[in-house]
Amino acid sequence: QVQLTESGGGSVETGGSLRLSCAASGDSIQNKAMAWFRQISGKEREGVAAIDPIGGRNTAESVKGRFTISRDNAKNTMYLQMNSLNPEDTALYYCASGPYRGFGRLLKSENYVTWGQGTQVTVSS
Repeated sequence: QVQLTESGGGSVETGGSLRLSCAASGDSIQNKAMAWFRQISGKEREGVAAIDPIGGRNTAESVKGRFTISRDNAKNTMYLQMNSLNPEDTALYYCASGPYRGFGRLLKSENYVTWGQGTQVTVSS
């Protein structure tokens, strides 16, 4: 069974950038849907961006144009490049993997069976 480990979180000022990584072990992510979710304390988990096995992307409106998801199947790793960060992006960011069940389900958390432990992103004004 695949295990996921996030890295790359940290603290930045408004307008800054971060690149999150999600390294998978135990199984290949090649045929899996992969996604980034985030959760602010006290709020529901929110889908940020997702990518299907052949690289098709689905990105939340709140981050479109600022965040880019990508995957490197050879390295068994997924990434989230985050630019133009603002305080509303402050959250715990999780990566997730699951079976691909269609493009419309990519940002639905119930589609994902494996989750990482999360990496904190804090953006100060």
